[in-house]
Amino acid sequence: MDIISVLIVDDSALMRNLVGRIIERTPGLEIADKAMNGEFALAKIPFCKPDIIVLDIEMPVMNGIEFLKERNRRGIDIPVIMLSSLAKEGSKITMQCLELGASDFVTKPSGSDSPDIASVADRLTELLIGYGSKYVSKKLKRPVHIPEPAFITEQSKASSLLSRAASSLSKASEQSPISKTVPSSSVPSAFGQQPKKTESAAVVPIREGGKIEIIAIGVSTGGPNALREVFRDIDPELEQPVLVVQHMPAGFTEEFANSLNNICPLEVREAKEGDVVKKGRVLIAPGNKHLVVERKALATIVHLSDAEQRNGHRPSVDVLFESVAQQYQNRALGVIMTGMGRDGAAQITELRRQGSYTLGQDEESSIVYGMPKVAFEMGGVQKQIPLKEMATAINKLAREHA
Repeated sequence: MDIISVLIVDDSALMRNLVGRIIERTPGLEIADKAMNGEFALAKIPFCKPDIIVLDIEMPVMNGIEFLKERNRRGIDIPVIMLSSLAKEGSKITMQCLELGASDFVTKPSGSDSPDIASVADRLTELLIGYGSKYVSKKLKRPVHIPEPAFITEQSKASSLLSRAASSLSKASEQSPISKTVPSSSVPSAFGQQPKKTESAAVVPIREGGKIEIIAIGVSTGGPNALREVFRDIDPELEQPVLVVQHMPAGFTEEFANSLNNICPLEVREAKEGDVVKKGRVLIAPGNKHLVVERKALATIVHLSDAEQRNGHRPSVDVLFESVAQQYQNRALGVIMTGMGRDGAAQITELRRQGSYTLGQDEESSIVYGMPKVAFEMGGVQKQIPLKEMATAINKLAREHA
């Protein structure tokens, strides 16, 4: 078993101890060291050699922003997970940290006995193992073997059941010459365990693909920086509107949309109830709200919903894809990218069944090859694309089928 070592940087002894306990109870993680500010952290890095850093934003002497700037100046490539507050100002600073190269963020729990501690612990563990595994694998030049935490294992079991169900359903049409199971290359599970043979179930569209009138993107772990890369290179003349579900807490999506708007040639904004879906506009689902689309006689608009979580998420990628499949059938492009679990897999498969075009991020470039993997196994992904080529692939399909 490989080990991911974590450097904890926070001026609060309580928070250092709390994060430390989460790490100590997780197989595959260990504490490299602790530091009370960015200056001490920089001094300790050459000695403790961490694989990933958990970094507070507000600290004396050298805060999180200053640490990231100095990290960049020194060429340190160790991934950084930010500890962020839920305050409005905290969301702005968190987005600045992502722009400076932080990998992702988790909201701080309010204390060791707070009701949100379990979800924060799960989220932090997911990020540490996801980004840490990628870094260790790159350092060792081989796949790493980290045990999956219990909450991830349960999601993996559910994903496996979905995949097997899709395979069973496809067998009914296997006699068709265009419907056959296509073997894929051996791929490891989300956190780098031993490779397992996986197959893509056959999905036979019920109609030919039409012109693309809308693009829907779903993403989770690893998404903030992945979306920055995609939207930085998106076609400024893109004819189709874009809807995005990124799993992110409420209070952060508005600033996230603003940060994307600064680098994207298209208009990017957090979706509001009744917003018009139109050319040149990218709408990001607000945290804790499902995003659905409705076609009307004069315009297409979006609705926000407080309906129950789906696949453990609100917003849910499946909810968006389901809505697009119902409203657009074969006239859409669905894209599923890096993320843990299975959200989006079932309904991007339905999009494909309706005749729409679909893309999935490939394993090598995904921080966590969960959502796109399950979607691929179910037959919902026409083509797997590396992150660096995703914008080009979207632009090409959108132009060809405008």
